[in-house]
Amino acid sequence: MNDKKILDACCGSKMFWFDKDNANVLFADKRNEVHTLCDGRVLEIHPDLQMDFTDMPFDNDTFYLVVFDPPHMTSLGAKSWMALKYGRLTGKWQDDIRKGFAECMRVLKPNGTLVFKWNEHDVKLSEVLAVIGDEYKPLFGHVTGKQSKTIWLTFMKIAA
Repeated sequence: MNDKKILDACCGSKMFWFDKDNANVLFADKRNEVHTLCDGRVLEIHPDLQMDFTDMPFDNDTFYLVVFDPPHMTSLGAKSWMALKYGRLTGKWQDDIRKGFAECMRVLKPNGTLVFKWNEHDVKLSEVLAVIGDEYKPLFGHVTGKQSKTIWLTFMKIAA
């Protein structure tokens, strides 16, 4: 039985987390690996649960907060340091994002919050929002990054 209140559905190396061992968070990722990056730093991806965000092993309405920061680049080589660090989208990225977003909303409790992070390096946010569909609309967001290509959006699963 899961007693965590928060799910990070694709945690990677937990780069944006202040507390990388937060007891309230279930850190999940399909990868479980260690790499030495081109600058010599060690990149460790060790989720609490190894899973695919397009098919999550949780009941409906499980988490109060879900963080969804999926891979966002299509132009990376499989072994590039960027792919190792962030993961990469496959040729069927539209299906992966659609399924992943739907799964995040499914496991979110009614009136729960979804934080979605996207970077427009290869795919524009407007394309991603079109794939997600009209059922869910972001409430608000914020643009960050050196080139203002990273967007943080907040969604809420409104109770019926």
